[in-house]
Amino acid sequence: MTSTATPPAAADDRVPYAKPQPWGMSPDMVIPDVDTDDERLWAPVAPGIWSRPLHLNVTGGFYIHLLKVKRSGLLQRHRHSGMVHAYVLRGKWLYLEHDWVAETGGYVYEPPGETHTLVVPDDCQDMVTMFTVHGALMYVDTQGNATGYDDVFTRIEKYRAHFENVGLGADYVKNFMR
Repeated sequence: MTSTATPPAAADDRVPYAKPQPWGMSPDMVIPDVDTDDERLWAPVAPGIWSRPLHLNVTGGFYIHLLKVKRSGLLQRHRHSGMVHAYVLRGKWLYLEHDWVAETGGYVYEPPGETHTLVVPDDCQDMVTMFTVHGALMYVDTQGNATGYDDVFTRIEKYRAHFENVGLGADYVKNFMR
């Protein structure tokens, strides 16, 4: 199929869009150093485990965060009410219920309803993965009985408390909300 669109003239190739953006549109969010060493931006989750917010979307009911783990072993057992996307920045992790290992540079899609046990293997002491979590993450025991949950709203409250505690102020969390 041949396109009928005319390519822009060379003089137009560096001219920005001239019209205003849609009314009510949220501003862009740019995070220049996602995997930062600034410990204030990493909220503790459990011993040797931290979470760093990237995008907290209360309207869409999802959040994107980095999970940093500096130890091996069981992290949590959980079920998803929505889909999850994961991209491994460094290290590796696995689910006891599957025969694959997510490693540096790997991508994982997890469907809604999936229940699994997240483990960092013994030969890994430094793992960072970006997770996009839609809906709730429901913590369960080995029989699937609920023991707790997280969603964008519980995450916001945890980040607010952490940012207040480290001197950034509770409202610092607004930098990640859209």
